[in-house]
Amino acid sequence: MSAALWQLSRISGGTEMRSFDEILAIAAERKGGRDAVLDGIPKPKTAEALAAIPDDRWLAQFARGILQAGISWTVVDKKWPDIEAAFHGFDVGRVALMSEDWFDELIADPRIVRSPPKVRAIQENAVFIAEVAKADGSFGRRIGDWPAEDFGGLLDWLQREGARLGGATGAYALRQMGKEGYILSGSVVARLVAEGVIDKAPTSKAAKRAVQDAFNVWKAQSGLSLTVISRVLAQSIDA
Repeated sequence: MSAALWQLSRISGGTEMRSFDEILAIAAERKGGRDAVLDGIPKPKTAEALAAIPDDRWLAQFARGILQAGISWTVVDKKWPDIEAAFHGFDVGRVALMSEDWFDELIADPRIVRSPPKVRAIQENAVFIAEVAKADGSFGRRIGDWPAEDFGGLLDWLQREGARLGGATGAYALRQMGKEGYILSGSVVARLVAEGVIDKAPTSKAAKRAVQDAFNVWKAQSGLSLTVISRVLAQSIDA
C-alpha cells in the first residue's frame, strides 16, 4: 500500500494522524518556537558523499555503537583513540582476517572494552562490510543508494546481515554517518502512538511498515528529510 493510500485508509477509519505542520507546531510551542526546533539539525549527506566514506570509517562507527551498548558512552569516548589504535584504524581487511591470537590479545587489552562477544561482532562486521564493498564498490555506496522511503528495510538489512546492529545501534550509526533516517527513541515512539500509527514500540513487520508509511506521508507533506521529521517528533513529546 502506498503512503498516500495508507493515510486515506486511516482517515476513513476515523483515526487521522496529525499533519507534519501540526506536529511541528506542538514541538515549537514546547521548545520556544519553530527555529528552536529546527536549528542545528544536520543535513543528511548525499548518496555520493556517503559512497565516498572509506569502509574503515563505517566499521569504526559500527564498532563504536557496539562497544557503547550497555555501558557509559563517556567510557568509550575516553578510550576511543586507544581503541582505534588497538584495532589498527579499523582496517577492514585486517580486522576481517583477525587471527585467534589477535582476538585473544584484544580481549585482554585494557585499552578497549574487553567483551569477547563485542570484539567478535566487530570482526564479523568487517567481513560483512568487505563483502558489500566487493559487490558495490564501497559499503557507503550501498548505504547511499538505499532509498529513504525504505529506511526501515535498511535497518532490517543491517540487523539481519550485520552483527549486533539491531535495535537502535544501526540507526544511531547511520545518523552519525549522515544517512537520512529516523531513530525510534522513546519520544518518537510516543508520538507515533499518539498519532495512532502504532500502539507500542514496533517489532512486527506490519508495525514497522506502518512507521515507514507514516514517515513517508510526513516527508511528502513537508519536503523535509526523515532525519528532521524524526527530530521534530521527538521534540513534540514531554520528556
